[in-house]
Amino acid sequence: MGNAFAAMNGLYLEDLRPGMSAMFGKTVTESDIATFAGVSGDTNPIHLHDGFARSTRFGQRIAHGMLSSSFISTVIGTKLPGPGAVYISQSLSFLAPVLIGETITAVATIMAIDDKRRRVTLKTQCFNGDKMVIDGEATVLVPRRDAA
Repeated sequence: MGNAFAAMNGLYLEDLRPGMSAMFGKTVTESDIATFAGVSGDTNPIHLHDGFARSTRFGQRIAHGMLSSSFISTVIGTKLPGPGAVYISQSLSFLAPVLIGETITAVATIMAIDDKRRRVTLKTQCFNGDKMVIDGEATVLVPRRDAA
């Protein structure tokens, strides 16, 4: 059974180096926005109501900022460092709206490693093409290989 669990693990602290990065991309759909509203309870009409959204500065419905930023969690939880990593903190700055049909790519890049505390700091960003729509930083706790 240990081997099955070992196969699920992502990278260990010893595998990580500053500058390593990983990404995840997804096209935001109408269904994603409706589902996210249902799961999160955030039914702000800027996301769900065409008439209301047209009256805002965006002129149309926009995706939840937390929907796009959740793609950062996908990178951290599935790729870098991957399974076994535990979120400690995440800062986010929302720089531009995300519209239905746009493809957002989340990128996480290791900036620093605190070996003693097993903490890894990552630059976390989301892009629509080459335009940054979210900028942030995450701290995650990463298991050591010898503790596995």
